[in-house]
Amino acid sequence: METPGLVVHGLAEPFSTALRSLVNNPQFSDVRFVVGQERQEVFAHQCLLACRCNFFQRLLGTEPGSSGVPRPVVLSTVPAEAFLAVLEFLYTNSVKLHRHSVLEVLTAAVEYGLEELRELCLEFVEKVLDVELACEALQVAVTFGLGPLQERCIAFIEAHSQEALRTRGFLELSAAALLPLLQSDKLCVDEAELVRAARSWARVGAAVLERPMAEVAAPVVRELRLALLAPAELSALEEQNRWEPLIPVEQIVEAWRCHALRRVTPAQGAPYRRRSGTLPREHHRFLGLPFK
Repeated sequence: METPGLVVHGLAEPFSTALRSLVNNPQFSDVRFVVGQERQEVFAHQCLLACRCNFFQRLLGTEPGSSGVPRPVVLSTVPAEAFLAVLEFLYTNSVKLHRHSVLEVLTAAVEYGLEELRELCLEFVEKVLDVELACEALQVAVTFGLGPLQERCIAFIEAHSQEALRTRGFLELSAAALLPLLQSDKLCVDEAELVRAARSWARVGAAVLERPMAEVAAPVVRELRLALLAPAELSALEEQNRWEPLIPVEQIVEAWRCHALRRVTPAQGAPYRRRSGTLPREHHRFLGLPFK
């Protein structure tokens, strides 16, 4: 009777090191990529990419009946550093991640369907998340529907609101990513400062998209809680809004109505709740907002 075979393993590190030496190595390479806006040339090996990743199997035409793809293969949307990290993972099943490029690697992992690499990137982002990275990570999370990462980023921004609002990442948020922030009661920032930040965000968006500020801000501006502002602040906002339209006139009228009536109706209650960072103002007493 034949004895069952036994799988034995050699040392993993020399094997991984040998495969890593093939990353971007023209020797024996049979596919050439041109990646990123800098159009960097990267060499790879079709059989390895195809057996490790369905995306590359389809791209390189190695599926049965496929006619193949002309070389070189141009991938202009992925930066070279991120693409090389993807190749390192595909060749060695490990990757060295960096704070400054991990979101680009995460984006590539999602787009290429590399779930294990995606999870490694998400774990790394959790460890290195800071003020400068939080809004950028939030944008990636919203873009790709990464719910746990979105929740983690929002919680971080809530706790570090003033610093996060001053970052470039905040100014570059999409309306879809900014919306859940402005809906939060836990932002540690006063409403006047939040209005200024929203205006700065809309200015950048208007310049990039070449659209009016009010149009850019329309999906999110209703979440600004103008009734929390004191009359003098509301007057200044109204004056600024005349020469730099951002907020619908009827929204400002609603805030003035709350001051005039000295109350908030039940239907209006949600938009006028205090946030964690809202500074107390005298009129908050008649809006039913207790001083902290």
